[in-house]
Amino acid sequence: MVRVAVDAMGGDNAPGEIVRGVVDALIADTDKKLSVILVGREADVKRELEACKTEKNRSTFDESRIRIVHADDVIETGDPPVVAIRNKKESSMVKALTMVKEGEAEAFVSSGSTGAVLVGGQLIVGRLKGVQRTPLAPIIPTLNGAALLIDCGANVDAKPENLIQYAHMGTVYMKYIMGVENPRVGILNIGVEEEKGNALVKATYPLLKEEKGINFIGSVEAQGLVEGAADVIVTDAFAGNVALKMYEATGKALLKLMKDGFKSNVGSKLGAALALPSLKGKLKKFDASQYGGAPMLGLKGLVVKSHGSAKAKEIRNTLMQCIDFSEQNIPEKISGAIS
Repeated sequence: MVRVAVDAMGGDNAPGEIVRGVVDALIADTDKKLSVILVGREADVKRELEACKTEKNRSTFDESRIRIVHADDVIETGDPPVVAIRNKKESSMVKALTMVKEGEAEAFVSSGSTGAVLVGGQLIVGRLKGVQRTPLAPIIPTLNGAALLIDCGANVDAKPENLIQYAHMGTVYMKYIMGVENPRVGILNIGVEEEKGNALVKATYPLLKEEKGINFIGSVEAQGLVEGAADVIVTDAFAGNVALKMYEATGKALLKLMKDGFKSNVGSKLGAALALPSLKGKLKKFDASQYGGAPMLGLKGLVVKSHGSAKAKEIRNTLMQCIDFSEQNIPEKISGAIS
């Protein structure tokens, strides 16, 4: 079994949605490959598990594949990440990360503080030999499938050699987890011409062109993210995080405008009733929760950060993602790619 240590207390909807996501994953995992360690306040976790037993679609989960590890403390969003990881040894996050370090679990999942997850991943789980920086790499939906945006929050300042490693990590992930045979790698830029960009992009571009094992296609502008111009888009975390937040916020705003428009009068409501079935299918392509959380690549074990507002669906898909990551032995493949 793939053992996943889950921070049951992390996120806006913890522990309820976290526990429900775990239950949903165990039900979906009909091959019984998944085992979950729920780390958090035991009484709270048990209460949510008991509540699941009363829900029609969740009452049949295999409780034998769940273990609860009590943790008194919780790392809050406002806690300074380094201080919290070092001082809150009895927190659900630190205890769960330590399980990965000590081989009690293959993966860690949390919807808690992004900064603490990033710091804890590096200080507790540790980097693979040869990895200079460990990027955060979410899968983003596009008009042409899915793409990996790497880095989106871990390393605000990066060097060309860091982006080269990101390209190799992203290629491995998209090939073995997403099934893209020869992933197209692009670099996020303000234009497609080779001479455009800031100092980092200009220095990295020619190196990516010459790098073996990378299917480099050149620069990708912001609209190329939506269009699916590349399968892997490398960037520093500053630009990547700005692009990601704008991407997500724009999607939410458009959905709100559509809903408001459909409700504005009787005619629009009738039109919505006719359009909704086909519209739902189209919009589903842009539901980021179907891909699970964002893995922190380049570590000795799998560390995945789900959205702070994650609901059960995203947690379930994140746990299913952990099975593929472990079975494909992604850390070993990344080590081979960057060595």
